[in-house]
Amino acid sequence: MGDGREILAQVRGLVKHFPISRGTIIKRVVGQIRAVDGVSFDLYRGETLGLVGETGSGKTTVGRTMLRLYEATEGEVIFDGVDLMSLKGKELDRMRRRISMIFQDPFASLNPRMTIGSIVGEPLLVHEVGNKKERQARVRQLLEQVGLNPNFINRYPHEFSGGQQQRIGIARALALDPELVICDEPISSLDVSIQAQIVNLLERLQDELGLTYLFIAHDLSMVRHISDRIAVMYLGKIVELADRDSIYSNPLHPYTQALMSAVPVPDPDLQEARVRIILEGDIPSPASPPEGCNFHTRCPVVRLDHCPLAEPELRELQPGHWVACHYAEDFQ
Repeated sequence: MGDGREILAQVRGLVKHFPISRGTIIKRVVGQIRAVDGVSFDLYRGETLGLVGETGSGKTTVGRTMLRLYEATEGEVIFDGVDLMSLKGKELDRMRRRISMIFQDPFASLNPRMTIGSIVGEPLLVHEVGNKKERQARVRQLLEQVGLNPNFINRYPHEFSGGQQQRIGIARALALDPELVICDEPISSLDVSIQAQIVNLLERLQDELGLTYLFIAHDLSMVRHISDRIAVMYLGKIVELADRDSIYSNPLHPYTQALMSAVPVPDPDLQEARVRIILEGDIPSPASPPEGCNFHTRCPVVRLDHCPLAEPELRELQPGHWVACHYAEDFQ
């Protein structure tokens, strides 16, 4: 994708399979959940890459595997020239200071027995950054940076609203001055009125601190607002990857077309004229994905002589526009 931008991270052939075990005394592996099944993409420094898809598509597993909260089954995550999958011990700890994560459910990700000062300052303590006085000053600075009163440092998570709890989670994620922040559906559990505030905060922090985001979400309208590029996942694979405007104005994969047809537009005349694409059936189980193109069981334009037999490769059909469909040229 040589367009002059600096690549911060490269994901290559990332695979994460979870074993399915049976038996109470002697457990044996009888299958695998293919949560992520060969995902590749680049992350440019300073950009926001939106990762979207239905529940069960594997997008959260991609983020957690990149950070090695899950160990990858196969593949590489090359961050600033170093393969994170090969690191151990102190080398991994040093690299983890440069990558952080904002979790989906703010209350579940905050220890209810710890004050917010201890929660936000925990990464500093774990990585032995500064003395006690310096850490406390840094925590107060972080709380102010995310729009919270630094005098609340001794309060507990249950004393805050959902939006405020997510701000605490954001402050914790920024404690070590990371370069890459993986945002795992950070607004999905919040009221609609609060979602825009959190997204605006993330955009402001990106401008101020030069952050790079992998923004995982299923709200297509919000993803369009915050993202520079968008990757669409289906059943553990990326089926389309392009810049935001190309994805919304000219989707080339039938799955992406169905997703975009469901996004409401503010113009009532345009909304009425749009054709909604309804997909038949549910997303197949990742324990037994379909052969060939894994979307062929729901695809409205499937060609049964080819689609169930051969897996499409992710190819660059237009400059910067990648799609995994045998017949994507027909939709240009």
